[in-house]
Amino acid sequence: MNHMDTRLAKLARGGDRAAFAELVELYKDKIYHLAYRMLHNRHEAEEIVQETFLRVYTNLERYDDQQKFSTWIYRIGTNLCIDRLRKRKITYSLDAEMNDGEGNDWYSTLASNDQTPDQHVELSETQAQIRDSIDTLPEKYKAVVVLRYLQDLSLQEISEALSMPVTTIKTRLHRGREYLRKKLETLI
Repeated sequence: MNHMDTRLAKLARGGDRAAFAELVELYKDKIYHLAYRMLHNRHEAEEIVQETFLRVYTNLERYDDQQKFSTWIYRIGTNLCIDRLRKRKITYSLDAEMNDGEGNDWYSTLASNDQTPDQHVELSETQAQIRDSIDTLPEKYKAVVVLRYLQDLSLQEISEALSMPVTTIKTRLHRGREYLRKKLETLI
């Protein structure tokens, strides 16, 4: 699989549109799931997918085929999600000042996710609590938790995707898990 990605990326870099279309097919769902888990908003996740592939397309000549294509595309997608989360925080802090300082956490003031009936999959209460808890993770933990447990990337792959040492990834995973454990204990 990974060798095929690299070969497709090389072909796409040379102007092969069919190869690029194949890369889109291979990764659009993976990037969508990553973005949806990070942002928990369908519309924004779709935008991240489009933006990721736009970045991939315009930066293909910078892709180093010595590294896995998956690592490269996850780095682009994750960084776009983190940028989006940072913009949300800025928007929230402005809204909060107009909100008479009511003690809502910033997630509760975000636009609703407009779940459509077909998208509303029945989750067990525990799964729903875990998902909601992941949503409240600070962004530096959220990215590593999502990439590790929901996208199933190895520590090494996460390290490459986020340009951080494996030791930092391990620390953030540990702290993210602790945060989730404490959060879930208060719910049970």
